[in-house]
Amino acid sequence: MSGFHASWNVGTVFVAKGVRTFCYGYLGILLPLYLADVGLSATGIGAFVTLTLIASALLTWGIRAPAERLGARAALIMLATLSVVAAVLLLLTHQPWVVVVAAMLGNVAVGAGETGPFLSIEQVVITRAVEPAQRTAVLSLYNLLGYGAAAIGAATVALGTPRTLFAGFLAAAVVQVIAYAALGRVRLAAHTPAGTPRATPVIRRIAALFALDSFAGGFVLQSLIAYFLHVRFGLGLEALGRVFFVAQLLTAASLLLAPRLARSFGLLPTMVLTHLISNVFLIGIAAAPSAAVAIALLYARQLLSQIDIPTRQAWVMTIVPDHEREAAATTTTLWRTSAQAVTPLMTGWVMQSIALSTPFLLGGVLKILYDILLWTTFKHLKPPDE
Repeated sequence: MSGFHASWNVGTVFVAKGVRTFCYGYLGILLPLYLADVGLSATGIGAFVTLTLIASALLTWGIRAPAERLGARAALIMLATLSVVAAVLLLLTHQPWVVVVAAMLGNVAVGAGETGPFLSIEQVVITRAVEPAQRTAVLSLYNLLGYGAAAIGAATVALGTPRTLFAGFLAAAVVQVIAYAALGRVRLAAHTPAGTPRATPVIRRIAALFALDSFAGGFVLQSLIAYFLHVRFGLGLEALGRVFFVAQLLTAASLLLAPRLARSFGLLPTMVLTHLISNVFLIGIAAAPSAAVAIALLYARQLLSQIDIPTRQAWVMTIVPDHEREAAATTTTLWRTSAQAVTPLMTGWVMQSIALSTPFLLGGVLKILYDILLWTTFKHLKPPDE
């Protein structure tokens, strides 16, 4: 692919990512409150969160075949068209379960970071558009854009009525359709050479380990950390707002550190070492004697814990042959999303029945186990680009 077409495709993906995650930033806050206003109970809102995660997993699984057969551009246009349908439904109805269906069709993110089908396909587009030496840096910027746009979107949630915000979601979905239609030629996956062994067993092992990490992460979602700091140390909304504002800035900074560390130490060592150290800090929060110590440990954790996002994406795209990149991206994303949907149902019971700090211990120990297993399983599997 020529330099111009590569830059064009990356820029187009960035535009789509920006407008999409901007809307996710306010929809993730707006929709639970909107559903409560139109009559959905607390139990129903909990079901809404679970259903959106299940729908995201199903869309991730379902988009793999179109992406492999028709190409990334066609698959992304299909997904963006579903977002258009979802936005129209949100504008036309006040029925709670139609709103839920719309959120499922639109793959509306309910967590701090984006998961799902757009993410899995866009990784492949970027991987095929840039040189291997640039891959981690471009994926870092891609993820940084997503966090930044979502943060700005969250800040705008109180600036308009629900209908205005839903109209903004419709406009963003239309922009996505146009952006994806404007993609330059996106190379299809290369055909598997005759006699070439498939990497499917490797992909499954990677996906299983990523699912363990995602399952463990469900114990320490941002909302649960905020609840812990409020109950244990009495922090109010204003203080928590300041805490998590700084935490998000440190998360963004970590994404900028990832390319330099990966160039110096390699993708897998960077992933494992930074993630392992961050989980030691995570466990330390459970034993923190004061709010200041707990917040300092949280900041240290945030500065390190997300370095593995772009390095993980680059590593997966590098470790498998080109003809299996769609399979690798969709399978790992599917397993992560599915595992993440399970843990929040357990965490409240654990905090109430055992101890308030138990989720930090469980999450940290399971994540360290993931780091050890990832290193011992794949330390001899060196990416050809390194």
